[in-house]
Amino acid sequence: MIKSMTGYGKAEFETGNKKITIELKTLNSKQLDINSRIPALYREKDIVIRKEINEKLVRGKMDFSLYLENLGTESNSAINENIVAAYYRQLSSIHEKLGLPITDQIMQSIMRLPDTVKTVYEELDEKEWETIYANVQKVIASVDQFRAQEGIALEKDIRSNVQEIMQLMKQVEPFEKQRLENVKTRISDSLNELNLNGNYDQNRFEQELIYYMEKLDINEEKVRLLNHCNYFLETMESHEVAGKKLGFIAQEIGREINTLGSKANESNIQRIVVQMKDALERIKEQMLNIL
Repeated sequence: MIKSMTGYGKAEFETGNKKITIELKTLNSKQLDINSRIPALYREKDIVIRKEINEKLVRGKMDFSLYLENLGTESNSAINENIVAAYYRQLSSIHEKLGLPITDQIMQSIMRLPDTVKTVYEELDEKEWETIYANVQKVIASVDQFRAQEGIALEKDIRSNVQEIMQLMKQVEPFEKQRLENVKTRISDSLNELNLNGNYDQNRFEQELIYYMEKLDINEEKVRLLNHCNYFLETMESHEVAGKKLGFIAQEIGREINTLGSKANESNIQRIVVQMKDALERIKEQMLNIL
């Protein structure tokens, strides 16, 4: 079964005095591209998270976010008393020299100055991290399930287009015999217009005609096209990540359709080839989102 590269997962939970929200969104991409937004407290675990995403989701553009909300009464920010006291002494001295009154507004001015508030960084609690990591894994699993569900719709649409190409190929058969007869007639008419009055080597003419007919024969292309389509359908049913492989097979399908069109020499077959190309383009559009 195939999977989409589009997915979304989210988890919200509380641990200790913190509320944590984890989100992961994935889109299609040729390679693995992870963009993570993690609070400084958990930054050391960024590599662990990326490894887990890589192993489970393989490919795509990933946006991973971990949001932290402190539910406790304590703050990670604290007033730097020494700095504030130093600022106060200096400003008070300046006020006295200038003969200005010292008011409560002086503290408001001080608190706007650099380094008056410092951030106290707490250490990562391993038990807390175990809870967070378990939820990271749940979110990744949720995204993987989302991708599988999206893949079902993709597979249905792609399969119908592959089967349409196979059905169109059957419609070519009624026009094949008449196509060759038309070619023979055109060549004979061209010879008659030259007024050779039968003065040409009949054996050589038949040999050239057979050679020309062989060049226009499309049986090999039809067989290869059918084989490629069947192989494409078989590959979709495999359990491996098959997006790139399916892309290669689609290229081969396109190559046979193009050869079929170049050899057609018949308007009805050309019309069918155009329909095949249209179905193949729809397959290629959907292929862009297959894992």
